[in-house]
Amino acid sequence: MTLYFPDLNVWLALSVPDHAQRSQAWKWLARLDVDDRFIFSRYTQLGLLRLLTNVSVMGEQVLTLREAWEAYDRWLEDPRMGFCAETREIDTTFRKICAPFAKLPASKAIGDSWLLAFAADAQATLVTFDRALIGHAMKLGHSAVVPS
Repeated sequence: MTLYFPDLNVWLALSVPDHAQRSQAWKWLARLDVDDRFIFSRYTQLGLLRLLTNVSVMGEQVLTLREAWEAYDRWLEDPRMGFCAETREIDTTFRKICAPFAKLPASKAIGDSWLLAFAADAQATLVTFDRALIGHAMKLGHSAVVPS
């Protein structure tokens, strides 16, 4: 069994019918072992709810907050999917991963570092379409894949 931690770009691709990367994400998901597991964190849960209800992201497919919660709940009906709370120790990992960005304005690096810290803490493989994030994960010795 492998534990996967999808980034928001993957959850969005899997959740939105007209998403440009939907087919790629679903093909990847379909090829995985039936024993593999997938987790949301509070960060990815909130992010998915926020993006599904954002008209700038979703256009005419925008969901109400109730509909977004229903979409999230449908994911959790799948026995392979779950929610994983962060541990108290994650702050140390998060700070270490943020360290290379200490002298930079780092808005994107903060979110990316959190995703890497959470994946490391949960001993999960990060799944993302963001190739720069994959590269950063590899430099740090973390497990990360692009759905393909």
